[in-house]
Amino acid sequence: MTLNIRCRCGQLRGQVDTRRVAARAVCYCKDCQAYGHFLGTGVLDAAGGTEVAATLPAALRFEAGLEHLACMSLGPKGIYRWYAGCCRTPIGNTPREQRTAYVGLVRACLDASDEELDRELGAVRCRVNTGSSTAPVASSGLATAWTICKIGTMIVKARLSGRYRDNPFFDAQTGEPVKPVEVLSLEKRMALTPQGQRQA
Repeated sequence: MTLNIRCRCGQLRGQVDTRRVAARAVCYCKDCQAYGHFLGTGVLDAAGGTEVAATLPAALRFEAGLEHLACMSLGPKGIYRWYAGCCRTPIGNTPREQRTAYVGLVRACLDASDEELDRELGAVRCRVNTGSSTAPVASSGLATAWTICKIGTMIVKARLSGRYRDNPFFDAQTGEPVKPVEVLSLEKRMALTPQGQRQA
């Protein structure tokens, strides 16, 4: 089974193999909140969370609009955050190196209803970094530990098999990102925090 990936304006499109999705999770960390403000497209939920589907990059296939794929990082050591530059729809978050085969597909790019996601991927049971949420959110306890274990196993298997090279975000030969990475300055990063937004 596959789910469609689609940016809001429809120019960037693809699919993800649902059989290779390890889990769904919601992250409330300050970096994800800053990224949501960077995009400015209503990525965050009411408590400041971003839902992602944790999967292998090899599970993705882009079919159209790859020229619109863009990448940024909140700092020189931050993860890579990929989005559709045409309409600023978030696509997914990856580590900075190809060898760590992981992408957190952001809910906003999955062209499916909540009911379809529950049926194909299972319900959201993992909520992390709840201490940074903007409204009360219950932590997920053991579900978080189980999710981390599943994702870690997925990454290790891809590394040992060499399948980490099958990654649409990195060049298979050089291991470099397929798009230039915009790294925000500290000033720009701080402007995305609640305090910075109040001062703007």
